[in-house]
Amino acid sequence: MDYLRGKFVVFDGGEGCGKSTQAELLASVLSNRGLRVLHVHDPGTTRIGLLIRHLLLDRSNRDMNMRCEMLLYMAARAQMMSELVLPALNEGKVVISDRFVSSTLAYQVGGERLTPKEIRRAADVAIQGRWPDLTLILDIPVEGSSVRIDPQDVLPFPEGFRPRRDKDRIEERPLDYHRQVRDRYLALAKSDSKSIVKINADQPVEKVHAEVMEALERLR
Repeated sequence: MDYLRGKFVVFDGGEGCGKSTQAELLASVLSNRGLRVLHVHDPGTTRIGLLIRHLLLDRSNRDMNMRCEMLLYMAARAQMMSELVLPALNEGKVVISDRFVSSTLAYQVGGERLTPKEIRRAADVAIQGRWPDLTLILDIPVEGSSVRIDPQDVLPFPEGFRPRRDKDRIEERPLDYHRQVRDRYLALAKSDSKSIVKINADQPVEKVHAEVMEALERLR
């Protein structure tokens, strides 16, 4: 799979669609096949990115307007691209990102009258013009995805006990908002069928992974 060296692959989609699972699975498979892989989370991964992530997801920041939200995401990406992603790509590593600009085009468009053109213009500055080679949109109905959001626990709990985790600032938005997000993801996939691929995520993990591997063939 040498054709993947220096390629930038993004997993994206709504809440609970299985992005992290598939990104981790792909990173493991490619590493086992001898490729050097960098797996990043957007926003996050860098020290500055994690600080920004906390600001973005903190439920107490409900007064944050959508333009501020969008620019904070771009700021986190700017740091991640400069510090990690661009150097890794230049070294021939495969970069796998859990979310990227496609998330902003799905989640922030329309708020504060934000347009896709404005978001892409801000993104081009933040990511230094290095757009993904392939974006995989994992699609699942909103009603199904909401029950797949797992608590992020750091301590073990007794068997059979699953504590509830409060939803973050984005997750707690109403279902209608998340339906609109899904519609925007589907529109993105239709607008660029060459570099954006929609995958049905409402099926077994192994089947989704098989479709991911098939989609990677586009990068040959």
